[in-house]
Amino acid sequence: MRARTRSARNRAVVLAAVASLGAGLLAGCADDGGDDKNSSTDGDGGGKTTITLGLFGTMGFKEAGLYTEYEKLNPKIKIADNVIQRNENYYPPLLNHLTTNSGLLDVQAVEVANISEIVSTQADKLSDFSKVSGVDKSNWLDWKWQQATTKDGQTVGLGTDVGPTAICYRKDLYEQAGLPTDPGEVGKLWAGDWAKLISVGERYKKKAPSGTVFMDSPGGLLNGILGSEKERFYDSSGKVIYKSNPAVRAAFNLTAEAAEKGLVQSQTQFQPSWNSTIANNKFATISCPPWMLGTLKDNSKPEAKGKWAVAAAPKGGNWGGSFLTVPKSGKNVAEAQKFVAWLTAPKQQARLFKVQASFPSAPAAYTMPEVTGAVNEMTGDQPIGTVFAEAAKGAPVQVIGPKDQIIQQGLSDNGVILVTKGKSAQDAWDSAVKSIDNKLDQ
Repeated sequence: MRARTRSARNRAVVLAAVASLGAGLLAGCADDGGDDKNSSTDGDGGGKTTITLGLFGTMGFKEAGLYTEYEKLNPKIKIADNVIQRNENYYPPLLNHLTTNSGLLDVQAVEVANISEIVSTQADKLSDFSKVSGVDKSNWLDWKWQQATTKDGQTVGLGTDVGPTAICYRKDLYEQAGLPTDPGEVGKLWAGDWAKLISVGERYKKKAPSGTVFMDSPGGLLNGILGSEKERFYDSSGKVIYKSNPAVRAAFNLTAEAAEKGLVQSQTQFQPSWNSTIANNKFATISCPPWMLGTLKDNSKPEAKGKWAVAAAPKGGNWGGSFLTVPKSGKNVAEAQKFVAWLTAPKQQARLFKVQASFPSAPAAYTMPEVTGAVNEMTGDQPIGTVFAEAAKGAPVQVIGPKDQIIQQGLSDNGVILVTKGKSAQDAWDSAVKSIDNKLDQ
């Protein structure tokens, strides 16, 4: 959501190997479940029930101490997770395991770009949280609850975070480039128009500190822009419209313009080489849903703490968010349901935001001090909760389609990234369309 330095053939081999590994990781911690769906997993010799989770990226539950807290509250429970860094490598094996109804862990995370496909094709394999004791739909944003709910009312997952998008920037690099550093003043530079952000990038480039680029990646910029659009890849009827939607093409062209002007790194997000540019302070600006602060923290050196700040994005938008599902074939279905309900309750969501910057999908958390007074070690004493709350209010309720992830990744990883390598915007668009359509036809 990613720099392609190998040949196409070698890359295909590598990704196939990673996907295979992902499948093995998913299968390695849970069997088919059989008839004994609530049996204990004696994973540590202590007779405890081990609840296993399959996650992607840095979801923050462990980092926020939530596993440890739950284990203290429930001494007979042990929590174990398997984490695959990139959702594009996590989701295909998950979908395969759901299709075959085998090899699933007790809890499986699903990214928002994939939830529509899961709801429409795999609901019969997953527990219905609308019938789980103690789960109250009013605890979630209405649209978040509906995203995981089938037409006949089955809710297959509980929402964790949402991704109201702001802009994170390095105050020290902005200052060296002659730009303001106060979040309010910075936000005014590009308020209302993503094209103004590109203009700020041109100002930055004129006095850029040696070895730095304005933004982290073309994919990050593109995803930020598209996150502020209500309709992107599908219309409300479910028709694929990404090629004919002027908002998508405009976002692509604006990102290509930034690439042509040398305002974005030639990097693919969440790849090791991209991670190293965070550690080595190679860029000044990034499209920034709250969870991105966790990514910055995980990949930064200690001296970067407090040097970032958060400003309002040109337009309110949403990028990311996830759900936790409980497969019916898991070994510990009842205990997993109980754990997921606790893990996604407003209090835990507020705590997760305070520690890991994952913005809650539970509105009750928004008035809790963990959110209203939230600061982050990367952004010093800035009260970031209020910035992201305002972003959430301005975010459109987006139309989500079953293959959003494929389309978004194709536009980024097989599209705008090519402009940084010398391709024209049209050639990059044509490449993206060919790649996306080939996958949609499969």
